[in-house]
Amino acid sequence: MEAQRHANIMNIVTEFFVVTFKIIWSFVLAGGKWFIRPREKSVEGQVCVITGAGSGLGRFFALEFARRRAILVLWDINRQANEETAEIVREIYREMNPSAGSSDSVQELPLFQLKVYTYFCDVSKRESVYSTAEKVRKEVGNIDLLINNAGVVSGRHLLECPDELIERTMMVNCHSHFWTTKAFLPKMLERNHGHIVTVASSLGLFTTAGVEDYCASKFGAIGFHESLSHELKAADKDGIKMTLVCPFLVDTGMFKGCKIRFVFY
Repeated sequence: MEAQRHANIMNIVTEFFVVTFKIIWSFVLAGGKWFIRPREKSVEGQVCVITGAGSGLGRFFALEFARRRAILVLWDINRQANEETAEIVREIYREMNPSAGSSDSVQELPLFQLKVYTYFCDVSKRESVYSTAEKVRKEVGNIDLLINNAGVVSGRHLLECPDELIERTMMVNCHSHFWTTKAFLPKMLERNHGHIVTVASSLGLFTTAGVEDYCASKFGAIGFHESLSHELKAADKDGIKMTLVCPFLVDTGMFKGCKIRFVFY
């Protein structure tokens, strides 16, 4: 009995030092990246799904991925805005390949073709997500990157916010990540290849007044992301990467009128 007790104590002490070492080592690695910048990941020829691509950060992501020669699959509930983003992307493709004779979506480049696809999808409804994902698989093929970006904000105090808006905020900002990931993750697991990006918010890390539904939805998105990261690591799926993005105030119109006390340039 005494020997078992000593063995348990030794195990606890050993595990404590192992965990402490891992924490210190993770800080060392993170600090090292300030001095030795990691090489930027190439997305050339990769199929990238972006939700909420019609405006704001979604459009910004689409243009940046286009400049890096990704094949884009744009989702949005606003068809017109989504097509406007797609047209800007096509212009970027044309600028990169001025010799192409066609002004449509297909631009031939060495080794592969750059294309942009647009789909109407209400990510708050899982049936819409699953059916749209099936269309993507049939018309485009397997995807490599999933950018969970779609988001809404009610901008109302709790007692002034209708239940329907609270539910929509939670569905779009949090629950939709479950639906899109469940739709595309199985093939990623099968291939041990893919990248999932969660666009959350700094308000998923700390809170402020008047945006209870928004904060709750972003806290949920971050919790989902971190738990899934651990799940993939435990499954030894090292070919599937996860990236969490937590922006501060961004001039996209969602938080128009909001001000911060100090501005640093």
